[in-house]
Amino acid sequence: MTKLYFFYGAMNSGKTTRILQCAYNYEEQGMKPIIMKPKIDTKGSDYIVSRIGSKRKVDFLIENKMNIYDIIVEKYTNVDLLIVDEAQFLTERQVNQLMDVVIDLHIPVMCYGLRTDFKGNSFPGAKRLLEIAHELTEIKNICECGHKAMFNVRMIDGKVQTEGDSVAIDGEGKVTYTAACARCFRLKTHHKFDNDK
Repeated sequence: MTKLYFFYGAMNSGKTTRILQCAYNYEEQGMKPIIMKPKIDTKGSDYIVSRIGSKRKVDFLIENKMNIYDIIVEKYTNVDLLIVDEAQFLTERQVNQLMDVVIDLHIPVMCYGLRTDFKGNSFPGAKRLLEIAHELTEIKNICECGHKAMFNVRMIDGKVQTEGDSVAIDGEGKVTYTAACARCFRLKTHHKFDNDK
């Protein structure tokens, strides 16, 4: 059965490396993978870039109001796999369109992305994928303390950020992220999971 997959993990868990390997494996078997990512992700411009230095040009940049189903039907033929990087930035509607790609076009769709933003809140695309994907796979990562990383801490010019938009805007300063376990996330951000305490 053709499926919609969501592979999620904290920052720096190796999601992009997995995408590159997956695409390579399909091509090695003579099959055709298509890689897309939301245009809002300006890191690497129209490339996906892994931390270990590997990169690959994406086939299509998705804008917020685009219909992914229509794009596949109009622009691509004989697709064996659709891979979506940074899927958390998709709209709920676009995730629904991916499910239609799976059901109507019989193309497996593998989405990779974050579950939550730097405040610990769901992204719309990730939330919808967690609701409807056939298979969910957590890509594990570790915090600097050695425990399982679940959250992302945003820093601008080395200072921890607790306010701002879910997506960092270019030009704000040097934006970096680190993965953290729940305890370290709370220590660094002073975030209380239960604000009534």
